[in-house]
Amino acid sequence: MLETAVARGRSVACLAPGPATQWFVTSSPPPMNANTTSASASIELPSVGTVGADGMLCLAATVMRGGTSKGIFLLQSSLPPAARADPALRDRLLLRLIGSPDPYGAQIDGLGGGTSSTSKVVLVARSARPGHDVDYLFGAVAIGQPLIDWSGNCGNLSAAVGPFAIAQGLVPAPRDGLATVRLWQANIGKTIVAHVPMQGGAVCEAGDFMLDGVAFASAAIELEFLDPGGGKAGAAGPLLPTGRAVDVLTAPDGARVEATLINAGNPTVFVDAQAIGLTGREMQHDVNANPALLDRLEALRAQAAVVMGLAGSAGEATRDRPATPKLCFVAPPADYRAADGRRVNAADIDLVARILSMGRLHHAMTGTGGVAIAAAASIPGTLVQRLLPAAPPDGRVRFGHPSGSLSVAARASRGDDGRWRIDKVSMTRSARRLMQGSVFVPWAEVRGTPGGA
Repeated sequence: MLETAVARGRSVACLAPGPATQWFVTSSPPPMNANTTSASASIELPSVGTVGADGMLCLAATVMRGGTSKGIFLLQSSLPPAARADPALRDRLLLRLIGSPDPYGAQIDGLGGGTSSTSKVVLVARSARPGHDVDYLFGAVAIGQPLIDWSGNCGNLSAAVGPFAIAQGLVPAPRDGLATVRLWQANIGKTIVAHVPMQGGAVCEAGDFMLDGVAFASAAIELEFLDPGGGKAGAAGPLLPTGRAVDVLTAPDGARVEATLINAGNPTVFVDAQAIGLTGREMQHDVNANPALLDRLEALRAQAAVVMGLAGSAGEATRDRPATPKLCFVAPPADYRAADGRRVNAADIDLVARILSMGRLHHAMTGTGGVAIAAAASIPGTLVQRLLPAAPPDGRVRFGHPSGSLSVAARASRGDDGRWRIDKVSMTRSARRLMQGSVFVPWAEVRGTPGGA
């Protein structure tokens, strides 16, 4: 339940651990008159995990903001056994829950928000893996296609996994101070450590930390992405998949475009904004309202996916793997106005960066994009490193994005074989529980069987 504690003279919202909300009605029924019946005096809700007489499956769900994203969080164990056993059925269930595919692009008949930042699902379970508390899977849900891309992670929503797990009773936490939650990111096979503030036995959500791209202040959550370079066996490959700091891609018009291809946080493709006719200061409307530009950027991204060994063809990358690799274009530091009208000064940043997510320019920066930028900035010869005015002190780089700026730190080392390794990337995010309750999904429709049997 949501409790309120008092700290430093102000109210602090705290997320108390415990089971899912129990639904009940405590208010008195309205006075009876000629136009009312006794049926209006009570409300009966179906049990979580059951299918009602109307064919609707009732599932326990939580809407969480993590960083600059929102997603639907569910316990893996809360899914019907048939959906846990059949990934295709699981995906149909989650697509319907979110409201995809939607030819109108709004996801009105689901919980999605009609943008890549708000069309996301996270499945969480207690971990059986040594040294870890929680396993989680992240799904990027396409809006107009019947597709969930499980190929990568969401660094923003990673900040919400620890608070969700504590609130669900999956992880022991101290009454006060910081709870250290070790997350196993199952999509990419990596460990993330979340440091979650606690007060009075609950996750503290309110605080003074402002994250550009989020309108309100929250408590800070520190994230450590351990050994984020490369991917699990058979997936994304080494830190630099080609072994080179810079490769060359061919644009649709035949132009040769330098690119840094890196596996860090998520597989990411960096190109110089000037090389593709951009400034690096573009805002969402400048890119997302330009179909020809989006097609050109997607062609480069899809080609890079093939070079990185992530897809057999460019068509396959566009069709089946829209979430990764991400494409990010970068440029030297420059003055510009953020989306909220604030001025971002060139003197306060090391470079500017814009990243695409699910085929559209992100309104801020993906969390894994921050990981990739910090990693690339630490490796000599990459496009990101070449743009920096000076070597980042302590591995920390600060870059401008459409909603403001972000600071991320990387610790890199070089092995005896001459290969670079990213030991850790650190960043500060925030998270908050927005809603906890029940979501209803037409189970018969999802299963394609009469009555949902």
